[in-house]
Amino acid sequence: MARIAGVNIPTAKRVVIALTYIHGIGPKFAQEIMDKVGLPADKRVHQLTDSEVLQIRETIDRDYQVEGDLRRETSMNIKRLMDLGCYRGLRHRRGLPVRGQRTHTTPAPASPAKAIAGKKK
Repeated sequence: MARIAGVNIPTAKRVVIALTYIHGIGPKFAQEIMDKVGLPADKRVHQLTDSEVLQIRETIDRDYQVEGDLRRETSMNIKRLMDLGCYRGLRHRRGLPVRGQRTHTTPAPASPAKAIAGKKK
């Protein structure tokens, strides 16, 4: 099992598909990485040599922001909006939809379940 960017990628799958298991790499970036390294599209992870895995790892480290760094940046962006007190930040703070979705019926704010006093199972 190859380990790239701190993620164990599945060995039986094609490399293009397996790379999408890394947070921050979708189908487009996976294909882009394959083109940069110069691997054929039908190659599977278990067929990769150590040097090819190293090339993929170096390409990802050099050109893409993935996993922990990406998650940290995303959470910092949300925290910044909340600190500003802008509309989007308030929606994040209340756990409501941020991007203009309908709220008349469906989304209730996410909150932990509260116990009902005196209720027996």
